[in-house]
Amino acid sequence: MARKAPRHAEAERNDRALLEAAKKVLARDGAHASVAAIAARAGVGIASLYRRYRTKEELFQHLCALSLGRWIEAAERGLKHDDAWEGLVHYVTATIEFGGGALGPLAGTISVTDEMAEKFTRSDQLMQALVARAHEAGVLRADAMAVDISLLIEQLGRSSLVEHFEERGSEDLAVEAVNARNRTIAIALDGLRAGHPPLPGRVPDADLLAERWEHDPGR
Repeated sequence: MARKAPRHAEAERNDRALLEAAKKVLARDGAHASVAAIAARAGVGIASLYRRYRTKEELFQHLCALSLGRWIEAAERGLKHDDAWEGLVHYVTATIEFGGGALGPLAGTISVTDEMAEKFTRSDQLMQALVARAHEAGVLRADAMAVDISLLIEQLGRSSLVEHFEERGSEDLAVEAVNARNRTIAIALDGLRAGHPPLPGRVPDADLLAERWEHDPGR
């Protein structure tokens, strides 16, 4: 297997650092997060950043595409599990742990690129396959749909307690916060198992998450 060129490998490392930094800065500052704050947190020079991305929007579009790639990877690995329930558990756990939905504050503030749309479609298809398989195996409650699980992942992916202690540099407490989050994930997953009383209300519209990404230039 050929080794990646040094510049390409460095760009990939910077992208990973930028994505992690963006998730934390967006959680704190929302959609108005500055590129300078993200670059500083990632340890990436602002000049080199603007050599790769001409605008703030272009950077955020790229980071969204990278994040969607993580969703796809988690779903693909989940589908490789022989056990339908364990495959779904892997997907939910992995997406929560990497902060799935952390870029949500950008929804409606940037234009959706062809790459973002393509990856969103692929991610949705894979997740639908995970959910369908779990339903067919009788392990996922019949009234829990893909959109319910996506919303659950987004809410649990925003672990303000973990981020709070990380920001303070309280490593021991951050570890405890991760432990607490893992317990919450386990409780949520148990609620997805078949055999529980019916969920309240109606199933959310499948386009609920996608529609908020409609670009609003006024935001």
